[in-house]
Amino acid sequence: MTTPNVVVLDYGSGNVHSAVKALERAGAKVELTADRRKVAEADGLLVPGVGAFSAVMDALGTVHGAELIDRRLAGGRPVLGICVGMQIMFERGVERGIESEGLGEWPGTVTGLPAEILPHMGWNTVEAPSDSVLFDGIRDERFYFVHSYAAQDWTLETSRPFEPPRLTWSEHGARFLAAVENGPLTATQFHPEKSGDAGIRLLANWITSLNKN
Repeated sequence: MTTPNVVVLDYGSGNVHSAVKALERAGAKVELTADRRKVAEADGLLVPGVGAFSAVMDALGTVHGAELIDRRLAGGRPVLGICVGMQIMFERGVERGIESEGLGEWPGTVTGLPAEILPHMGWNTVEAPSDSVLFDGIRDERFYFVHSYAAQDWTLETSRPFEPPRLTWSEHGARFLAAVENGPLTATQFHPEKSGDAGIRLLANWITSLNKN
């Protein structure tokens, strides 16, 4: 089995170096770049995200991130989004009354959590489906979250021959999507790179799946 090559998309996001190190620990060869050819040819692409939805979208625009991500997904090439890197996969985000357009890979709107204490910061449990690839062997673990906004429903309808997405949920003020596994597009609201051994195992599960694509 060859060691998968993973590109971490370099567009100025703040958590890239911890993500690179975590992917390396999980068993991948990793490169931090926005080079069009390398992004297209990598076995996997990780899209990090820290900060405001609109700011991440603006920063992605400087490296033609929407096009790079869409082309990979159109070709069935795996992409993993983390934190705001998950949120931007939806159609839009609303923060402090300001609506911003997302990548539109999934329908829906990312909105503020109705919780008394925000941000939702710290360790929390998740409810993963029994057939989850990401959470194989770690369904009872806790993961590290830092966010005030989330996708709180799922409206994408699928029919044969497409497999239904695997949805993982968590709760803070309301139920929200903690992770989605939808064909080549996978995403987590929490930070695997900050989630200790469980986060490394989750990244390793994703990396292992790259050899099957």
